[in-house]
Amino acid sequence: MSADWGPVVVAVVLFILLSPGLLFQLPARTRVVEFGNMNTSGIAILIHAVIYFCIITILIIAIGIHIHGRRIMKDWAAPLIAAALFAFLSPGLVFQIPGKEGPFEFMKMKTSLASIFVHMVIYGLLLILFFVVLHIHLYV
Repeated sequence: MSADWGPVVVAVVLFILLSPGLLFQLPARTRVVEFGNMNTSGIAILIHAVIYFCIITILIIAIGIHIHGRRIMKDWAAPLIAAALFAFLSPGLVFQIPGKEGPFEFMKMKTSLASIFVHMVIYGLLLILFFVVLHIHLYV
């Protein structure tokens, strides 16, 4: 059985691009949308997770981006697990590594380039564990 690296690659790229506060934050604290403010909030992470789920579902399920030698059935594990991890691992919601004032902070609702990078590495490793090592699938 060959591993499918498509969901991992797509999910990690989307994690970076849709991290609240890096490119944009929707909704922002003072406006509907702000660009590059490096802040986040619970509602912004929820909105970004919904956007993330929609985009990853289109790319993995509808378009069918897969990186291996064969075609597989519609596997919903990738968008569901990736979107849940996106929300949970968004810097500032539950935890942030590194924090602004220390190496590890809880629920500060802030982010930074360093913390987005560290969380992206953790995110990518978890996706590899779920999809490549454990071969988790959900066919509907």
